[in-house]
Amino acid sequence: MVGGLWADLADLVLPADCAGCRERRPGLRHGVCPTCVAALGALRPRAVRPTPAPPGLPSCVALGPYAGPLRECLLAYKEHGRHRLARPLGALLAEAVATAVGVARPLALVPVPDTAAAARSRYGDHLDRLARHCAARLNQGGWEARVHRPLRALPRPDSVTLDSAGRAAAAEAAFQPRSTGPARARTASAAPVVVLLDDIVTTGVTLAAATGVLTATGWAPSVAVVLAATEKRHQS
Repeated sequence: MVGGLWADLADLVLPADCAGCRERRPGLRHGVCPTCVAALGALRPRAVRPTPAPPGLPSCVALGPYAGPLRECLLAYKEHGRHRLARPLGALLAEAVATAVGVARPLALVPVPDTAAAARSRYGDHLDRLARHCAARLNQGGWEARVHRPLRALPRPDSVTLDSAGRAAAAEAAFQPRSTGPARARTASAAPVVVLLDDIVTTGVTLAAATGVLTATGWAPSVAVVLAATEKRHQS
């Protein structure tokens, strides 16, 4: 309690690098300057689809392109340990979920899980943390949202070392259902809308692979929602 309060107070008076623009500025809330907050707040969720789209990829909605302050905040959160960004990023993810689903209804939020190695290096599953903040924001807005974890991530090679075919093959073998079985986690009331969550979509193979396992175990996602979508570059 005291440590958290001190961190909040220090964040208000000490200069720090903004996670969105890397400029050193005082008075940052959650590590993002007002200019970058405005840029993030101006993003509007939209439907996205990789080209070509892998078989089994559900409809997908992204908050914005993987660029600018959104990209920098995601990198700071995932790779540089700035975990306090989970709250504002989770709120942004909630906006995208609400847009994707449209009408308030019971939601089962299913985050794509980190591998055990990735979770250790990031001091926790980064997407699970985002999903919990996302659910909290949706619940505050009158939705009924719960986070479920029916998937387990299996060890896989670093995608940086793989070509496109290798990444697709690795993704197909990346997940398995948890031994507890997802049916036990469902409520007895109306079946919720299953929303698959991830931070970034590039080729869509990870989302497609997760969807395949979920569908086989009775958790077919109605939509996938991500914070950012990479944009394909075309050479002139």
